[in-house]
Order: sequence, then structure tokens, then C-alpha cells
Amino acid sequence: MTTSLGALGLHSQTDVGALKRQLADCIRMLEKADIIDFNGHCSIRIGDDRVLINQGNCQRNKIAAADIVTIDMQGNLIEGAGNPPLEFHLHTGVYRARKDVKAVVHAHPKWSTYLTMVGRAYEPVFAQGVLPGDAPVLDTPTSINTVEMADRLAAVLGDRPAALMKSHGAVTVGASIIEAFVLAVYLEENAQRQYMALQIGQPYVFDGQDRAMAKEKLWSASLFQRTWDHYMAKVTG
Repeated sequence: MTTSLGALGLHSQTDVGALKRQLADCIRMLEKADIIDFNGHCSIRIGDDRVLINQGNCQRNKIAAADIVTIDMQGNLIEGAGNPPLEFHLHTGVYRARKDVKAVVHAHPKWSTYLTMVGRAYEPVFAQGVLPGDAPVLDTPTSINTVEMADRLAAVLGDRPAALMKSHGAVTVGASIIEAFVLAVYLEENAQRQYMALQIGQPYVFDGQDRAMAKEKLWSASLFQRTWDHYMAKVTG
């Protein structure tokens, strides 16, 4: 299943400081939700050739705007303190391949990674789990730290909103960091439900009509914002 990211529109914020704060919020929320660990990273594209991304050595549960750096599409540091993560190629590779994508989340979530460890396909078992699409798998655990590996991942992702990496993690993309964040949350929630249901039987999997209805109802900027706000409340108290 493919998704038109342009349906929600591209973010129009020009305040880089605000984007840095939003990116830091995203990472803290993902860490609180146990989706990102000490190695996860997220990014926002600015224009055609600049990327905001968390520096590799920051502490994810305490990340602030000061931990966000600006790099070019070759990974060269343009602004900020600290170096980008070693897998910056994952982000720049997606941006080169997908002009519609303005934000990328890469995490090492447990439940969806369990599925890839045993060759079990991701299947939507609740409504929000439809939105990440069919989440195809890059069939190698190799880190995405070269242009060649980034191109392989981008090819697997295609025009979809999400992909998995065998025994490694997941990537979600969006027209905004809110969109990419929410898709990462839905992907992992669905994988957990799928895994748990498999312990007692064969779960119901949404069919074509179910998927179309769920996508029509739930692919909504207002509902994405509501999910973002729900998780934001968890880190702001």
C-alpha cells in the first residue's frame, strides 16, 4: 500500500530554531515510548540540500535544540556542536530518492524488530496500523552508513511511508516530523499487538476494504496532531 505524503502538505516553517525544538521533542517522546534507544536519530530537511539531525552522542531522553546539528547532503557539518550519527546516510539517501519527504525517523523498536528476526511479515491488526503501509523489509542487518546501503534502503522503501530492517530497526518518513513520528508510533503499536495476538492464535488482519476505510478515516493532520500532543504530554508532565 502506498501513501501520498503530499496529501497533508509540506511544512512551511522557516524558523530553524522552532524546527530544532520540534525535532528534539520528537526524539524525547520516542525515547519515552521505548521506540528509540541510545542510538536512534531523526531529521528534518530544510530546502534541497540541508538537513537538521540530532548529533550522534547526545542523550536521547534529555535532548534539546542545542543537540541538533545542520549537515549537507554529504554529511558535512554546517552548523552546531558535535557530529551527526554514523547512519546519516540513511536520511540523506531517503531525501535524495524522495522529494516529497521532509522528515525521517530511524529507530530500533523492539516489537517490529522481533517480526523481522523470524521472517514474519508486518500485518495491520488494528486501524492505525494500516497507515505505515506494508512495511517491506531490507533483508540485511547491516547499518546504513554508506551511500550504497542508503540506496538499498531507499529502493526497499520506494514510495511507501515505512520500511523495516532485518534484526535492526525501522524507518518512517513524512511530510513533517509530526507525520513521521506518528507513523513510527503506529508501526510499533501494531507490531506489539500482532506479536501478542500470535501467542494465542491467528490475529484478524485488515483486508483491502478495511485498509481503505481506515486510511480514509485516520490519515488526517488533526488526528496526527492529537497523537503528537498525547505523547508530548508524557514528556512535559
